[in-house]
Amino acid sequence: MPASSLHHRRRLPLERYTEGILRGDRVILARAITVVESDLPADGELAARMLDAILPATGKSRRVGITGVPGVGKSTFIDALGMHLIRQRGERVAVLSVDPSSPISGGSILGDKTRMERLSVEERAFIRPSPARGHLGGVARRTRETILLCEAAGFENVLVETVGVGQSETAVRSMTDFFLLLMLAGAGDELQGIKRGIIEMIDGMVINKADGDNKRKAERARVEYASALHLFPASADGWTPRVLTCSALHGEGVAESWDMVLDHRRQMEASGHLAARRSGQALEWMRELVGIALEDSFRGHQAVAARLPGLEEAVSRGQVTPFAASRELLQIYRSQEK
Repeated sequence: MPASSLHHRRRLPLERYTEGILRGDRVILARAITVVESDLPADGELAARMLDAILPATGKSRRVGITGVPGVGKSTFIDALGMHLIRQRGERVAVLSVDPSSPISGGSILGDKTRMERLSVEERAFIRPSPARGHLGGVARRTRETILLCEAAGFENVLVETVGVGQSETAVRSMTDFFLLLMLAGAGDELQGIKRGIIEMIDGMVINKADGDNKRKAERARVEYASALHLFPASADGWTPRVLTCSALHGEGVAESWDMVLDHRRQMEASGHLAARRSGQALEWMRELVGIALEDSFRGHQAVAARLPGLEEAVSRGQVTPFAASRELLQIYRSQEK
């Protein structure tokens, strides 16, 4: 039996999803996310109705984006932070990942549960890897919708981590309230491993693995990073990104890292910048969705699909300008749409 028909048979009525989500049922939440991630038109309709139904219960969580260079100990940090939120603060935490890696490399679908050993067995934690479909726009869209579902299910904290590199940082920054960069000390020239663009996006930085012989190096790196951050223009919201050190392995500095997130939250709420940031993100999301839908419609258009390969070939050979080719394709699309 095809996966789509199997999924169709397992689809629940809308009320079952909404009631289960609002009750905080993790099994129903996982099934609801599967509906949101589906490409089936019927699931798209159900997902839209589900999101409308749970919308009043969304928006109350702390949305934190976490990125970092490979080998920085991101999973260990998220595991330690999640346990701090659950054990010390008595809160619930959802961990979502944005992974634009191709289906060939597979992302970290199998590894997600095992690399956060303590969190994965916690009742008050929910870990969800992103679908590794190779399309960042699609993955980011589904992650945004998953954030709303997790908020409606009562998770006070939603951590969104970047698994891939490059554009995924921008995507995660565009759906979170606080963007945290994890770094290492002693990895050569401290600022070489990260792009200027990422530094400009962050709200805070934590230098991990600040333990043993590395402690002094980490403190030196903290001072260097803090000085470097002062060279950037102040952000419009008035927040100055902080640099802290931490040993996620030994649980040192994890509470302080979260205190930084809370301080930022208080300042953003008091100044009205949190509401402004979120409404800006919502508008950006709407425009992005319109763009994705238009591109899908354009590429799915029979006459456009028939002409596209020939024009692409002509452009790559230099026989037709990109401008002329795009105009021709759009004319084909518009004439058929009328």
